[in-house]
Amino acid sequence: MTKTPMLSRVADSLFWMARYLERAEHTARLLDVHLHSALDLTPTAAERRWRRLLLALHSQPPAAGVTPYAITQTLTFDMSNSDSIAACITTARDNARQVRERISSEMWEQVNRLYLQVRHTSMEEMWSGEPHLFFRSVKEGVHLFQGITDATLSHDEGWWFIQIGRYLERAMATAALLDVHFCSLEGSEAEMLDYFEWVALLKSCTAFEAYCKVYTASIRPEDVAEFLLLNAEFPRSIRFAADMIQEAAQAIGRSSAHRATARVERLAGRLRAVLDYGQVDEIMTDMHTFLMSIRRMCIQVHDEIYRACISYPADEALKGEGAL
Repeated sequence: MTKTPMLSRVADSLFWMARYLERAEHTARLLDVHLHSALDLTPTAAERRWRRLLLALHSQPPAAGVTPYAITQTLTFDMSNSDSIAACITTARDNARQVRERISSEMWEQVNRLYLQVRHTSMEEMWSGEPHLFFRSVKEGVHLFQGITDATLSHDEGWWFIQIGRYLERAMATAALLDVHFCSLEGSEAEMLDYFEWVALLKSCTAFEAYCKVYTASIRPEDVAEFLLLNAEFPRSIRFAADMIQEAAQAIGRSSAHRATARVERLAGRLRAVLDYGQVDEIMTDMHTFLMSIRRMCIQVHDEIYRACISYPADEALKGEGAL
């Protein structure tokens, strides 16, 4: 039986639904860690940490200044900021609504429930209560959506578009976070990163306990880099994400009889190989260049997925229709 390519609008919506939910969860996690860990810092150290957070999320300082309240408001509820938690969840819900016929009812109910929860919470209400509980509910809401997706959606081409979107977003977000901590600081600032700063980085990736099982409680920057970059078993390492990106690219290629997906698979394989054979001592000599190369390869996979599966030429689309 001839396989028929998935409609480009469906692939596009599933891909971005996954990316925006992953982005919302990542931002909620970073804000939660920073609000908690900044309590014991001096004002100067706290401001440095908040500026690193803004750099890691590619966000400009709020007009109201670099204060915990202003940054939290901008990154959580500001709908004019397309990368805020509220904006990301809204966009993810919009994408899910466009493909309601292709996702399970349980998936739609969960993303809609998360959307209503965030939109019905004000900054003042969250800030005067317990911000940790709010951010935990966002993280758990996204995790629940991911679990529901895996449990209720057929693991066909659409499911793989969700996976490649999720893990491309995760790989680039983790790379940006590592770049800020290892490379984007001046020499004097880098020297100020102490044990608790590296613990905060690990916790920002929900990696502290998993790291300690491998390296014990001895926190060394090179070990942190190795774990978050090259560990093949930890779900938030860049290596793990690259494995999933390659697997998704191969699965999409097998399901897409009329698309030129071979280049997507080659690019994903190259990303996987760079991390598979990477050595942390070599990477540490020029971490920034290495992380920028990872980011470029992720962007290339993204662009090629679009070319091959979403913005593919009209004649390819007509071939797919002819196979119906």
